[in-house]
Amino acid sequence: MERSETISQAISRYLASVRLSRSANTARTYANAMSVFSQVQCGHKLDVDSLPISELTEEPVIWVIRALKDMSPSTEQCYLTAVVGFYEFLAGENLAPINLPRVRLLIKQRARKPGIRLPQFPKSAIEKVLEYVSDLSAADNKDANAQLINLRDKAFLLTLADTGLRVHEACNLRRGDIDWDEYRAVIIGKGNREAVLRFSRRSLQAIKEYLRLRAELDGASGKALASLPVFARHDKGSGKKVKPISTTTGRAIVQQRVREAVGPEAVGSITPHSFRHYFVTTVLLASGNLKLAQELARHQNIAVTQRYSHLSDAELDKKYLEIFG
Repeated sequence: MERSETISQAISRYLASVRLSRSANTARTYANAMSVFSQVQCGHKLDVDSLPISELTEEPVIWVIRALKDMSPSTEQCYLTAVVGFYEFLAGENLAPINLPRVRLLIKQRARKPGIRLPQFPKSAIEKVLEYVSDLSAADNKDANAQLINLRDKAFLLTLADTGLRVHEACNLRRGDIDWDEYRAVIIGKGNREAVLRFSRRSLQAIKEYLRLRAELDGASGKALASLPVFARHDKGSGKKVKPISTTTGRAIVQQRVREAVGPEAVGSITPHSFRHYFVTTVLLASGNLKLAQELARHQNIAVTQRYSHLSDAELDKKYLEIFG
């Protein structure tokens, strides 16, 4: 790479590498962060379109931190992670004489720490939804397509609640991913990391029930069964093709079944991610084992799992009273 590469050109190459290795949402966040990075330099009379990348210093990090003060601490942290990644990219490509320890020190000294947000979700309402969908069956509707939708939604929500899957992971699940004998699957989760997913008996039974009813549609697809999605679309737009549901459809399933099971006032208070919160809390209450909950939830940092530990206080109070009266 020639030394005449500009800052903006280096940013473009960095973002291209991010798009190849990270999710679409992460790539958008990094692009927004680098937009702020470019803007603050322009505000200090530096032309990123003409200034050689070799002349970049660590000083813009301070400017970015100042520019992010009006944003939330969590957004600030995300954007600064992107900026640090850019400096690491430059150092790795030997494009500029970057002092990475200084970059990290500047951020440590000046950036805010995001507050700990405790997960909030209506546990009792989620249990009502799960009880409601558990009673759904193909017999509830004479229309064949509606029967498929009933069993799909039942399997989808029970899977979210009993596995801790994120909504995009559930939508990406393929039939061939599941080991039906071992009640598990190997998936590519958050951060493009491979992970083992475990199924409950009721969730896997619900999936089997749904796929049995879908057998004719799958068989006529002309594709290998292993490549087909576990949760498929059954709208008019999909026709006879077996297409995976989108995250938008996943959210719509939750909204519809929450409305039916709890009432319209509960719509919005329960999202697909609420079922993941429910999963982590259920594991913690049943086991009291923080490390187990971390592993099953696939949290890279145990501090994320610790946010749920306060939710077991009510259970601790109950056990205390049982012991001491």
